[in-house]
Amino acid sequence: MDHYALRALLEWQVELGATEAICEAPINRYEIPDKPPKPAAEAAAKGEATGPVPVQKVDASGIARADAAKAGSLEALAEAIAAFDHCDLKRGARNTVFSDGNPAARVMIVGEAPGRDEDMQGKPFVGRAGQLLDRMLDAIGMGRADPDALQSVYITNILPWRPPQNRDPTPEEIGMMLPFVARHVQLADPDVLVLMGNISCLALLGRKGITRLRGTWTEALGKPALPMFHPAYLLRNSHAKRDAWHDLLMLQHRLRSGE
Repeated sequence: MDHYALRALLEWQVELGATEAICEAPINRYEIPDKPPKPAAEAAAKGEATGPVPVQKVDASGIARADAAKAGSLEALAEAIAAFDHCDLKRGARNTVFSDGNPAARVMIVGEAPGRDEDMQGKPFVGRAGQLLDRMLDAIGMGRADPDALQSVYITNILPWRPPQNRDPTPEEIGMMLPFVARHVQLADPDVLVLMGNISCLALLGRKGITRLRGTWTEALGKPALPMFHPAYLLRNSHAKRDAWHDLLMLQHRLRSGE
């Protein structure tokens, strides 16, 4: 096959979601190999039970709360999340996506979960949705790279690891990682939160329905919070960009008025 045919086949595979080539055969990273059972005679001779051994359930949320509480800085929190091994999403991720932007910023944006580009680069909102977010922020004179805390933003996600095929996080995954998110907000101590998308609203407000929630100030984790459309939604629904612009102006007004 020539170069063009091979490239066309590769692009076709990427469109189907096959974005990573690791080995000849696929690997199920969520499969736990079974240990071969001991022969009954050997177990009986040792006085051991021959039936199935009960598996002790791990309180992952409790461990997360304890680990988050011990973190006295953003750096320590990032290390605690990277070392947390009780979320299966970590096994299939390339990188732990912690944050980006200025930690001293007045505005903290909480997204949903990393996508393919974020997983590869280890930073939130760096794909097409992230590029749109940067343009949106620039339109009101803000940006993640601005060193001025008054003009910059700080960005994180509910989940630090990419769900397979960019599926929605499960309630168990959200609940498991929520203590880390709460501690993240506490340590960064922004003036306001921007909740981008349904998953962020579900995690921090206990409600979904971003079309109804957007455009109205509420409170999350003790901070004023503004739900907004996720930039990925705006890429698919350009008619919603006018509403997103309205919400950006609401954010700008609150910051300028010092409320």
